[in-house]
Amino acid sequence: MTQPPLRSIKQEETFSIDFQCNSVCTAPISVNRTNTPATEAPASTRRPRLLRTTSRGFCGSVLLAFSFVTVASPQTSADSSSIAAVQAAIRSNDNDRALALTHEQLAKWPKDVRLWTLEGVAYSHMSNAREALAAYEKALAIQPDYLAALEGAAQIEYAAGSDRAIPLLNRILKVRPDEPTTHAMLAALAYKKHDCPNAVKHYQLSGSALSSQPSALEEFGSCLMELQKPEDAVPIFQQIFESRPDDPHARYNLAVVQLAAGRAQDSVAALEPIIGDANPDPDALDLASAAYEETGDTPRAVALLRQAIVANRQKAKYYVDFAALSYKHQSFQVGVEMVDAGIRQLPKDATLYVARGILFVQMGQFEKGQADFETANHLDPKQASAAVAEGLAQFQNSDLEQALKTVEAQLKVHPKDPFLHYLKAEILLQGGPAPGSAQFKEALQAAARAVELQPNFRLARNVLGNLYFQSGQNERAINQCRIVLRDNPDDQIAMYHLLLALRKTKDTNNEIPGIVERLAELRSQTQATENSANKYKLYIPKPEDSSEARPPSQ
Repeated sequence: MTQPPLRSIKQEETFSIDFQCNSVCTAPISVNRTNTPATEAPASTRRPRLLRTTSRGFCGSVLLAFSFVTVASPQTSADSSSIAAVQAAIRSNDNDRALALTHEQLAKWPKDVRLWTLEGVAYSHMSNAREALAAYEKALAIQPDYLAALEGAAQIEYAAGSDRAIPLLNRILKVRPDEPTTHAMLAALAYKKHDCPNAVKHYQLSGSALSSQPSALEEFGSCLMELQKPEDAVPIFQQIFESRPDDPHARYNLAVVQLAAGRAQDSVAALEPIIGDANPDPDALDLASAAYEETGDTPRAVALLRQAIVANRQKAKYYVDFAALSYKHQSFQVGVEMVDAGIRQLPKDATLYVARGILFVQMGQFEKGQADFETANHLDPKQASAAVAEGLAQFQNSDLEQALKTVEAQLKVHPKDPFLHYLKAEILLQGGPAPGSAQFKEALQAAARAVELQPNFRLARNVLGNLYFQSGQNERAINQCRIVLRDNPDDQIAMYHLLLALRKTKDTNNEIPGIVERLAELRSQTQATENSANKYKLYIPKPEDSSEARPPSQ
């Protein structure tokens, strides 16, 4: 079963996010004749700022208060009483008077950044973002690191969802690198651009600005999942769930992440309250089936998956998941019969033909399998998985030449599909090319391209490491093995190739004995797993049987 997508908790409710922090706009500022960088006031004199954002991450309102300390500089700046008068007008919400006062003073002191910034604040309070931004930009043209103007301009650009907020926010961080609200805003903008590495970096630095906000937490957790870090995502989705214990979407998401992190029992516990309802969510049943299968409870997994199919016969994924379960337990005919039922419901769904074709191949019925793959390709020519499955079928049927033609034809349509490049390398390698031959070089190039397109593609790295080893490039082979084992320490193929390559080198760190011992342990574990997988054979009950599938009596 593939990992189901996370659900958005925004479907039912729009969240407001209140980020409270020490404002970069409110600290007392010293302004002198040379326009040197602003100095930060003691923490006790700072005033808090409130940002309110919608679930999309845009700012809805801003409360800015200013308390400036003025160093007398009659040549370039207005006096403190003039600044205080403008502040008083803004605090009393008399923005027209505030503007009149700033215009009067700017006629005398056009280089006073405080006046331009206060003008921007007044325009902001009047919802005139265009004039406010122009005022802030004039202040920044005079003093580029003036925090009050930087924050005001960034607030407006952020509220508009503009990427122009990003350089402004980064300039704030140069002065205040630990400012949590700025990190939260940068994280939201990065998430909007699907830039999860940067989003995660800034969410991690958002601190209190993030901790109580389900919508922002959801974005953070989603990015962690996209970056293949489910273990890190678990506490994030746990926090969301605890803040919304009655939200079924929050519960479902937590279960998805727990299962992805290898916590199947926790996933089952999270799902039990909602799969026991009178009309349970079929997606929750499907997810619970996968979780129970991971715990070793195959009968319960089968029953829940069949319940999901009965609840929604129009969702192809449930039939495909049943086919995968049948494949795992080598109950290929049962899987075919279930997918047949799905095809009767959804005769134009390509994924069902792919799933059935794979099962036919496992049963040795290659012609039926190939016919299904061709049907899938006809129904959805853009779906590379059908071509990949067809290539695999031909590969398993020892028709390497035809398999290679199939893959190469699809590579013309999908030149950036890493799996197709990997499959090409695997097929060429099975032909037994001599190192240095044209076929060998082509296989090496295909494997390297697959790794380039998807660096975490361990199957491709294993093939690449094998090719390097066969060509005598032992250090490169060792490097590929170590990369695989760094993220997948139990990968036996990588470990075996590493063992072979180290035996060709000096093994200066004396790693070989430990690798041999670990390989023996892993092979023993694999045998136990295979025995467990073969414990049950699935079957579809006859009409007179119970409505739930169960294993045959033993």
